[in-house]
Amino acid sequence: MSKIATLEIDGNKYEFPIIEGTEKELGIDIKTLRTATGGVTTIDPGYKNTGSCESAITFLDGEKGILRYRGYSIEELAEKADFLEVAYLLIFGELPTAAQLEKFDQDIKEESHVDEDMKKILDGFPKSAHPMGVLSSLTSALIAFNPGSVDVDSEEEMYDAIVKIMAKFPVLAAWTMRKRKSLPLDYGDSSLGYVENLHKMMFSRPNKTYEPNKIVYDALDKLLILHADHEQNCSTSTVRIVGSSHAGLFASISAGISALWGPLHGGANQAVIEMLEAIKADGGDTARYINKAKDKNDPFRLMGFGHRVYKNFDPRAKIIKKSADEVLGDLGIEDPVLDIAKGLAEVALEDEYFVQRKLYPNVDFYSGIIYRALDIPTEMFTVMFALGRLPGWIAQWREMRLRKEPIGRPRQIYTGENHRDFKPVSER
Repeated sequence: MSKIATLEIDGNKYEFPIIEGTEKELGIDIKTLRTATGGVTTIDPGYKNTGSCESAITFLDGEKGILRYRGYSIEELAEKADFLEVAYLLIFGELPTAAQLEKFDQDIKEESHVDEDMKKILDGFPKSAHPMGVLSSLTSALIAFNPGSVDVDSEEEMYDAIVKIMAKFPVLAAWTMRKRKSLPLDYGDSSLGYVENLHKMMFSRPNKTYEPNKIVYDALDKLLILHADHEQNCSTSTVRIVGSSHAGLFASISAGISALWGPLHGGANQAVIEMLEAIKADGGDTARYINKAKDKNDPFRLMGFGHRVYKNFDPRAKIIKKSADEVLGDLGIEDPVLDIAKGLAEVALEDEYFVQRKLYPNVDFYSGIIYRALDIPTEMFTVMFALGRLPGWIAQWREMRLRKEPIGRPRQIYTGENHRDFKPVSER
């Protein structure tokens, strides 16, 4: 027997079906609410209680600390898969066979060139421009060099569009950083894997021999996997709602980048380093800042601790902590800012105040540490997040278009003035 929710308004009762997901999640289907009630809507600021879609991509249980892509646990994927495998899984629904993965890899390499005229657009930005603004603009500019619209009913056209953005996005991200560092632009090396090539494009120098580092590659690979999708967050919802107007893939991804830019979303790992820098500038007294964090009357908050969704622990943080330890150990970096970070993490994992409140270091905390150790500029941290989130955005856009979801159009409750008669300026 199907479950029903009953809503009573002014003595009138209305029934709405309850949808049950494959993980036993329940949702009240209110798409007929306005029609049935003669215009009543719901109000839910931030959409904290509103499901905008049904999706088969990512399952997240914040209370239990569970994150799965297409049914596979994030722990197993981070340990056994590489980023390109995970990207294929998210976008197409299944892990690729060896032949499928090889084709995906080769097709991406074939499309990894970026039109030379894109450099003119990049040259128009000052070095001081924030990398996220540059990346969003360059991604949007790709439309000019690929003007044809994608027929979503054509598997071939859909695949081609996906391969193009997967191929060109790392180039644009690397160029964004190299512009900021006044380095010549690099197209990379097609003999390398996806993550290895990304690192080379970012860090190779014309007067030095590029030296590969497996520990660094593995850490980057894991970070990209851990950020690849996270259900209906701000940037993902943006990609879906922009795409619902039948905007193209590149335009929708560009919008997602802009949404990710905010400090409450993708900018969190940048905020972690900025906090650590501030603690260092203030003398580096970790104990004093721990006490400030405990003081409810003190406005100071520890960035990178706890999570809005994960109420127990962030499963991604457990995975990446090991990589952070390996990177710091391998590179042998002496950095007082990273020493402060390690000190804060040790206290938070053992101090009763933090343990009771589940204020553990989250993925943003450890990703900030790794990016800092790899000499990635702080302003580039959110770009790295976008690189990881790209396959998730693609998967969500593709799912939304294939399901032919209606254009996104939230309602509102109007609280402005009632009808007023216009007065000429002479009478005001």
